[in-house]
Amino acid sequence: MERRNLAGRQVGRIGLGCMNLSHAYGVPPAREVAETVLRAALDSGVEHFDTAALYGFGKNEALLGDVLAPHRKAFFLASKCGMTGVNGKRVIDGRPETLTATCEESLKNLRTDHIDLYYLHRLDKTVPVEDSVGALGALVRQGKIGAIGLSEVSAATLRKAHAAHPIAAVQNEYSLWSRNPEYGLLAACAELGVALVAFSPVARGFLAGGVRDTQFAPGDIRANMPRFQGENFAANLKILAEFEAYAATLGVTPAQAALAWVLAKAPGIHAIPGTTSVAHLREDLADVMLSPAQLARLEEIVAPANVAGARYPAATQAEIDTEEAPGA
Repeated sequence: MERRNLAGRQVGRIGLGCMNLSHAYGVPPAREVAETVLRAALDSGVEHFDTAALYGFGKNEALLGDVLAPHRKAFFLASKCGMTGVNGKRVIDGRPETLTATCEESLKNLRTDHIDLYYLHRLDKTVPVEDSVGALGALVRQGKIGAIGLSEVSAATLRKAHAAHPIAAVQNEYSLWSRNPEYGLLAACAELGVALVAFSPVARGFLAGGVRDTQFAPGDIRANMPRFQGENFAANLKILAEFEAYAATLGVTPAQAALAWVLAKAPGIHAIPGTTSVAHLREDLADVMLSPAQLARLEEIVAPANVAGARYPAATQAEIDTEEAPGA
């Protein structure tokens, strides 16, 4: 696999997003299934594992700690703070004292004394980003984290944060059907030497063909996302059919086509697809490369103008800081 720079380390450009082993997409897989996926990833050469304090309200970090701690020197570890579970509810809190306390808990759960890349999971709009980043900078100086990242932020916020302390990476949603980084963030990352880590690069499973209906399990966050609802979903299924047909002509799976597109957009991009299936994990790690003409055709099929529905419901959209399409 091609390797790219991430926080001063060369790692494979496809890592593993671990969220859905514990969180967000309905009932998590059984513990033995989650452990099998993590071990298969390590055995397959995955070097970049991404988790967060939020995922399972600490359970995902603890899972990674239990399974991967004996192999800690073999991989790059990323986690996140600033959005956690408090009394069973998701809370955004970017106060310095909260971030410091969350890091201590993360280190304990992950069974390590060092996290390679630690993100501010969400911008707390009641706390200056410079204050949040200042607290993370103190953790860098203490040796508890190697580098600072931001998640779901705009180019303007990245610039403010980077002026306070060097930022190594921004993790934002980026896929054929979510192009928000193209409205300013990608250019800022290139200018500042910041990696872009694309989460949900296969559109929350949609472009992998993993969502055929809207009968979601309780607790699946996609049930509240406009793109997965009613007429929007029906319209998007038509795009998916054309996308799948074109991928077949290329001799690749839809997921491989989606990942190839994201990773071709800039040399500083990493992708962290998630899965609960070893077969799908190996499919993702094939690291397919396509020609410029093939990539352009994929971009035409899943053009933003063709996608029905907003990325997030209004309440969630109000919490994040990413750019929206011009005129949106």
